[in-house]
Amino acid sequence: MLLGRESVSEMGYLMEALCTRTTRRARVLIADDHMLFAEALRAYLEKTFDVVGLVADGRTMLQEAFRLTPDVIVTDVSMPLLNGLDAARRIQEQIPKVKFVFLTMLDDLNLAAAALELGPVAFVLKRSGGMELLKAIDQILHGRSYITPNLKIGDWVAAKTRARQFSRDLTKRQRDIVQLFAEGRPMKEIAGILSLSEKTVEFHKHHIMESFDIKTNADLVLFGLKHGLIAVTPDPFVLANGQ
Repeated sequence: MLLGRESVSEMGYLMEALCTRTTRRARVLIADDHMLFAEALRAYLEKTFDVVGLVADGRTMLQEAFRLTPDVIVTDVSMPLLNGLDAARRIQEQIPKVKFVFLTMLDDLNLAAAALELGPVAFVLKRSGGMELLKAIDQILHGRSYITPNLKIGDWVAAKTRARQFSRDLTKRQRDIVQLFAEGRPMKEIAGILSLSEKTVEFHKHHIMESFDIKTNADLVLFGLKHGLIAVTPDPFVLANGQ
């Protein structure tokens, strides 16, 4: 239950710590493509932080991060146009001081490992409690990573190895193209989004499919799902029971 009742004394203590350990309220940007959930999250976080913006896709997240330079970005992993992990990587290259909380429904060790490649970040499941989210933000503001205890920890070393290998295997441009094709976007639209010619997009698609032995568009969608570039999830507005 993300926004449910919490222990009043516990919440008061944590909020006081968050407000007094820094000279000002931290500035937070929220990125989530499910606006009802995002609006509720903003209302919750505004009690403790200055929420400076709310965006619904990864490319707008890039633009607003560069414009607003927030202290913290709370982002979903699976977002249209550009997923949260890739958007975070690109923001970090330009604004290394920005901290990230990945707030997701995806109970995926590989995604958590990929997130940790960015440094001190937080990885929290949407079914977690609101106090856990506040704790995660507090941790990253003080330079410490936070991984939800709700994550089913398996072979962490193997997960980190897979995350690193995938990042090496695909360029930024290729990851963009895989995601957009996996979202079902037509060639012309992808070319427009990426400011490329349709022939260039087709070339990249062909190279990716050859390199990873992908035979059909359906296989390309499965490839995007497997590597966390897109997701098929139930209704994400899980304020009560995570279903």
